[in-house]
Amino acid sequence: MQVRGLLLLLVLILVAATTQAGKNKKEKVKKEGSECEDWRWGPCVPNSKDCGLGYREGTCKEESKKLKCKIPCNWKKKFGADCKYKFESWGGCSAQTGVKTRSGILKKALYNAQCEEIVYVTKPCSSKIKSKSKGQSPPLLS
Repeated sequence: MQVRGLLLLLVLILVAATTQAGKNKKEKVKKEGSECEDWRWGPCVPNSKDCGLGYREGTCKEESKKLKCKIPCNWKKKFGADCKYKFESWGGCSAQTGVKTRSGILKKALYNAQCEEIVYVTKPCSSKIKSKSKGQSPPLLS
């Protein structure tokens, strides 16, 4: 009879300890929420060079946070990674300047970034002359 009571007491202690450990684990996993709603986010700062993984800092009243971010390495750095544009097709080549131009209209500004509504991009004209006779072989000589 005493052995049974001792075993029952041991089982109850084990269950209580396991339940307490589970509560502590859940408390650690729970993220701290912020009451602040007016966050101001800075630009994405890459960890090395001028593109790739990095972080952006945000502040709201007395609080500050860091978020992970990424700047694509083929991105137009002139406009920033937080300004997304929809670009039209390239225009014709200007004989005077030797460049082509196209414009982009702002599609989305992430993290309240200050973006221009319309941007213009230029690139040098191709010096290659494209031939229309692709895939044709020269005539055979007899």
